[in-house]
Amino acid sequence: MATPIDIEHLRTWIGKTEVHHDTLPPTPAAALAAALDREDSPGPGDALPPLWHWIYFLLPLRQSQLGVDGHPKRGGFLPPVPLPRRMWAGGRFEFHRPLYLGAPATRVSRIADVAYKEGRSGPLVFVQVRHEISDDAGLAIAEDQDIVYREAPRPGEPAAVPKQAPSEFAWRREIRPDPVLLFRYSALTFNGHRIHYDHPYATQVEGYPGLVVHGPLIATLLVDLLRRNVTDAVVSRFSFRAVSPLFDTGPFHIYGKPAGDGKTVRLWAGARDGRLAMEASAELAAAA
Repeated sequence: MATPIDIEHLRTWIGKTEVHHDTLPPTPAAALAAALDREDSPGPGDALPPLWHWIYFLLPLRQSQLGVDGHPKRGGFLPPVPLPRRMWAGGRFEFHRPLYLGAPATRVSRIADVAYKEGRSGPLVFVQVRHEISDDAGLAIAEDQDIVYREAPRPGEPAAVPKQAPSEFAWRREIRPDPVLLFRYSALTFNGHRIHYDHPYATQVEGYPGLVVHGPLIATLLVDLLRRNVTDAVVSRFSFRAVSPLFDTGPFHIYGKPAGDGKTVRLWAGARDGRLAMEASAELAAAA
C-alpha cells in the first residue's frame, strides 16, 4: 500500500528559516584533511577549501531529538515527509569568496521548495534547501541542496538499469571506503544517519548491501581530486548529482577531465562494476 502524502501540508514548510553561527575553528579542518589523506592541512587564517563548510554550522541535537534512523526527528526545520528513505540527491554552489578559519560566520538556511513526483518505484518528495553563508565581509557561499524522500524498495522489485560511467578521463584516484573513513566523516559532520556506520541497520532494516558512502563525502572527494591536480584552482561554481549509491563493499574510483575552455572541469565517481555513482561539474575562476 502506497504511503499517503499530504503535499499541501508539507508545502507549508516553504519559507521556514533557521540560523547557525560558527567561529570556524581550525581543528575540524585539520581532521578532515587527515580523513582525506592529504599531506597538507589549512591552519588559522587560511582559506577553507570548497565544500569543507559542511563540517561547520552543525546542529547539536539532544539524543532524544533523533529518530530511529539517527536523523533529527521529522517536522522541525525539515518537513515531516512520511517516506522511510532520505537521500542527498545533489546540490549547486556559488563560491563568491573564501571563508577563513578562525573568522566567525553565519549560515542562514531556508526551505525553498517542497514538491511531489510519482517515480518508477513509487512516490517521491523533493525538498530544496537554500543556504547562504556570510561573514563580516558579506556573502561568501550560496548553496542549493536537494533532498529526496522515497519508499524502501519492494521485495523482488527489478533494479533500474545502471548508467555507465564515462571511459575517458585525465585524472583518476582509487578510494577505499572502509568503515573507518565513513565513521570519521560521520563524526566530522555530526551526521547520525545509521546507514553510514551501523552495518546491521543498513543491511537488515534499510536493505542495503553494506554501509552507504555519504553523498557529500563523494562530492568532497571530487573537488579534492581537482585540487590535487590543479593546485592553484579557484572554484567559483560547483554542482553535483547523485546517480546511484556506493557502499563499503569494495573500492570505487573518482575521475576528472578538464574541458577545452580552460575553466570547466567534469568530475564523476564510478563503482568498480563500471556504473556511474555521481556526476559533477566545477567552474574555475579566471586567474587574477
